[in-house]
Amino acid sequence: MTTALDLVLPAAALWGATAGALLPRAAYRFSVPAGEEWRAQCLAGHPVKGWLGRVPCGDCATTAAPHVPDDEPAVADGENGPQGPPAPDHETRTGGAGGNTKTAPTHAPAPAPLALATATVCTALALATGTRPELAVWLLLAPVGVLLAVVDFRVQRLPDPLTLPLAAAALALLGAAALLPEHAGDWFTSLYAALALGGAYFVLFLVNPGGMGFGDVKLALGTGAALGWYGWPTVLLGTFAGFLLGALYGGALVVVRRAGRKTAIAFGPFLIAGAFAGLLVGAYTV
Repeated sequence: MTTALDLVLPAAALWGATAGALLPRAAYRFSVPAGEEWRAQCLAGHPVKGWLGRVPCGDCATTAAPHVPDDEPAVADGENGPQGPPAPDHETRTGGAGGNTKTAPTHAPAPAPLALATATVCTALALATGTRPELAVWLLLAPVGVLLAVVDFRVQRLPDPLTLPLAAAALALLGAAALLPEHAGDWFTSLYAALALGGAYFVLFLVNPGGMGFGDVKLALGTGAALGWYGWPTVLLGTFAGFLLGALYGGALVVVRRAGRKTAIAFGPFLIAGAFAGLLVGAYTV
């Protein structure tokens, strides 16, 4: 006999695969260092409009030389001009007064890995949550979480147009789910957890701004709202899992000598991964 869960699981996987396949253009446009406008063209100067789907000129974005507008003369002193042939996968940008450089990927991520990752996340959430109404909330938020993780991993930036709406959407959607029968969470705990986790991360940011970005503080509002739905133990578990995963990743980089003890790493992907782990455990145990 076919159960409701038998229908929900393939539907969640299909939704995740479809949503994930639409993320490359947004990931490409958002993947610029902090302080720069969202990318509106490829390196060859072709416009990239909209936010969903593949990048129309994805092939030339990995091979073309940077575009120089007609009214901007080439310079010979090397301050603004290209330094030899461009790297195939990254665009070097000068940093602040310290002279540090940041590299921003000039190619869009492939649709297949994003589709697979989002489908896997959505399927796991459906398997843990079952047919409870909050599943619709998790499925709507999951693609945004995947997109944030990809962008932060690429350029160590968590865009405000994603983090702040994520928090607002989580609270609004969970508020709607709380009005439906058979839900398994508490909306007020979600609200309090969002404020508590956001406040805790803000304190960490004030104590060590070099180790905690303000984007992580804003992201914590959304992850706190999601984790709080299943109670404070889930909030603690998801938060601990995020720090543990980040520490393991940073330690592995140090071991293989790809980073030092003071090297900054993108924490957003681990904050999101920890929240995902917490949601799975919370959904299974309620």
